[in-house]
Amino acid sequence: MTDYRTGAHMVYYRQVGEVPDKRHTQFRDPAGNLYREELMGEEGFSSDSSLLYHVGVPSAIVDSRVWDLPDQSRMPNHPLKPRHLRLHTLFDPLDSKADAVEGRRLVLGNADVRISYVVTASEPSPYYCNAIGDECVYVESGTGTVETVFGVLGYRTGDYVIVPRSTTHRWVPSEPSRLYPIEAASHVAPPKRYLSRYGQFLEHAPYCERDLRTPAEPFLVEGDSVEVLVKHRAGGAVVGSRVTYRTHPFDVVGWDGCLYPYTFNVEDFMPITGKVHQPPPVHQVFEGRGFVVCNFLPRKVDYHPLAIPVPYYHSNVDSDEVMFYVGGDYEARKGSGIGIGSISLHPGGHAHGPQPSAIEASLGAEYFEESAVMVDTFAPLELGEGGIAAEDPGYAWTWAGGPARDDGAGG
Repeated sequence: MTDYRTGAHMVYYRQVGEVPDKRHTQFRDPAGNLYREELMGEEGFSSDSSLLYHVGVPSAIVDSRVWDLPDQSRMPNHPLKPRHLRLHTLFDPLDSKADAVEGRRLVLGNADVRISYVVTASEPSPYYCNAIGDECVYVESGTGTVETVFGVLGYRTGDYVIVPRSTTHRWVPSEPSRLYPIEAASHVAPPKRYLSRYGQFLEHAPYCERDLRTPAEPFLVEGDSVEVLVKHRAGGAVVGSRVTYRTHPFDVVGWDGCLYPYTFNVEDFMPITGKVHQPPPVHQVFEGRGFVVCNFLPRKVDYHPLAIPVPYYHSNVDSDEVMFYVGGDYEARKGSGIGIGSISLHPGGHAHGPQPSAIEASLGAEYFEESAVMVDTFAPLELGEGGIAAEDPGYAWTWAGGPARDDGAGG
């Protein structure tokens, strides 16, 4: 998994199902038919890859039509202000039959990353392939499986589901699921500082290879004329196509390599704490080009006798900061109206930090019972239709203690 600053990788080799002894050699079924070998690789044969062995021809398509994506329009954060988006207020009469792909509502986005929300995924999704970048989908609640060309992954509340670019897959909830898809325009990887120069997790990393859940066996499905929804780019825009394959994409009898989907659960993240307040990078879990992902979890807090446990005020000179509050009672935001299911957007150019009353209230605390997923971007974020629909218009003025007002600019 590539780090975009140095080219370091997390190299964790896996073999699932049957593969031949040597790469690029004949591999036949019991009847003597040749399996078709597919190299799925990153960066033009120069980075992580896996070899997959198909019963059919993976490139055989019989039709391609336009897929009209959900609303992808974005509105700049102008005039500049911090924003509070109440995702749990989003509702659509069709949500009871929504799925994890076509049920996405765009909340925030830029050229590097798009953040969406699935209010309730209760139906199996169409077969889906994101050809723009890797997906990192946080499971706010629910359980189910993700069927992929590599095999099946189970998911549960608190999982990050990492799906590499161009992996054909399908979401099958076993119970209604709230999902928070983070769609990269690049690859998603653990931070370089957690890895050795050969790609092994280091001792100071807050998680390791043991914590990753990967497909355990092939998942073979028969069928023909199978439609796959493909998200891709055309003329710089995010667009979709409905591509119909002659045979079922899930016809892989075996694969091996270092590129595949996996899950990682926040319960397996070991928070790093200190004598005084620790900066956000200690909470980092993944990174992509132009953004990072962090998680803030229940943890012991600072033990200096004069420590202030909540964050100090800070200016995002290079970043927009997005916090998605998923559990507990977030200490720094008390008094702001933020609760479970909220997003705060604190843009570059705005000094932000705890609500004033939260500072004194936090003194002497030994433990924070709070959970949040943070995305920091290095280019400004714009609001999607879901973010605009969910906005609390009074949030920007809560540090000043003044009355809420609506300036008409998206909330």
